[in-house]
Amino acid sequence: MVFETREQVFEKMMTAEKPRCPHCGNEMSIWEVPPMTFSDGLGWGSPYLFVCFNDECPPYKQGWKNIQENYGHNASYRCMCYPDKRNFEFLPVFSPVGGQGQIIDNEVALQQEALKENIKKGFSVLADCYVNKDGVTVARMLIDPTEPVRVRLKAAEMIGDIGQLEAIDALRNYNFGQPKLTEAVETAIKKIHERFFTRECPFCAEIIKSRAKVCKHCGKDVAGE
Repeated sequence: MVFETREQVFEKMMTAEKPRCPHCGNEMSIWEVPPMTFSDGLGWGSPYLFVCFNDECPPYKQGWKNIQENYGHNASYRCMCYPDKRNFEFLPVFSPVGGQGQIIDNEVALQQEALKENIKKGFSVLADCYVNKDGVTVARMLIDPTEPVRVRLKAAEMIGDIGQLEAIDALRNYNFGQPKLTEAVETAIKKIHERFFTRECPFCAEIIKSRAKVCKHCGKDVAGE
């Protein structure tokens, strides 16, 4: 038996022709299953399914009345299909918008794929920078808001390992906005100081030696500060 990863299932469904609902003929949507068990409690059987979200589909329109009369619940069902496109079943829904939050349309899918590619490209560039000790490019990627957050977090980690003292002022003067990124940058700055045995003057913020007792820039007593 061959097991497919979540990404493999998604890619296969995105590249293949979508099935049409056997009840209304509408093209079915790719639907990401929620993190909960279904039916016998064994799971959905696939991370993604095809689901018909046509509100005029006969089973969906008639389902509200059928379930109310037979079970006393306000619910209906939509036609669903597994990735192999041969097994059509019904998916229970409990409101007209039930399940629609997990619909994955082509635009969203393309955005996700583009993000993955940008992350992969960014990590590749950072790997080269680390080998070549190119802290300038790493710092540039770190402060670039168009880079994916994961790439910027990796750049923050890396600048602490290869960044020079000159990078500290640039990092201090940039507003990263995101708490995790700001925290990562603070950690990186501490690592740079540790590597060069330096610190920042608490009075003028200029970089001085860790053991300095008097700041060479402002002349203030920094012993014990």
